[in-house]
Amino acid sequence: MLSKRGRAEAGDRDTRRKRRQAGFTLLELLIVVIILGLLAALVGPRLFGTLDKAKRQVTKTQIELLAGALDQFRLDVGRYPTTDEGLEALINPPEGMERWNGPYLEKGVPKDPWGRPYVYTSPGEHGEYEIVSLGLDGEPGGSGEDADITSWQ
Repeated sequence: MLSKRGRAEAGDRDTRRKRRQAGFTLLELLIVVIILGLLAALVGPRLFGTLDKAKRQVTKTQIELLAGALDQFRLDVGRYPTTDEGLEALINPPEGMERWNGPYLEKGVPKDPWGRPYVYTSPGEHGEYEIVSLGLDGEPGGSGEDADITSWQ
């Protein structure tokens, strides 16, 4: 049988052994961090590619909604808003517009997913009106992420 002192020493050894087994070593933590970094490096570019594709799809959908509101405006008023009246005519009636029956958009005129207003012209080169988002770069033209998104494409 162990004396009190012997039991205390054995208990101390067990406690120290449990403490050593309970934590992670610096090497184990570094390995986990490296693995997480590698996963982020592999998944990150794919995620950002999907994000750009989603923004382009949201832009196309918003342009279609604006086109529907413009068509409703035309049915009520008899014409599309002029370039000077702009898309704001879908929210607030232009001067002297008695047959205006809006607002034609519930939440106001949206900005494109890059935070810029849509470019509206009427009459347009490609139809009675044109709605354009200038893409990521905010400049006319471009390709890839910078390409314009238009109502006639």
